Amino acid sequence: MSAIAATLAATNTLSINIGAVGYGLAAIGPGIGIGLVFGHAIEAMARQPEATGRISLYMWIGFSLTEALALIGLVAPFIFKY
Repeated sequence: MSAIAATLAATNTLSINIGAVGYGLAAIGPGIGIGLVFGHAIEAMARQPEATGRISLYMWIGFSLTEALALIGLVAPFIFKY
């Protein structure tokens, strides 16, 4: 009987940790996206310094949209769990 209880306990622990691993993997995409947004913005500013104001505006818009993906990924498991 104790073997069954140990199996059930391991199953519950595993399902909780799978959610954390899933979010960790889902956060890789927005992390790469944010790196690309800032990297390309710096490159664009270096090529055309006179357009720095417009480039930085679009950089922050791109950053906020990319960061929203990470926040949605953080909140979605809580919404669908209950």
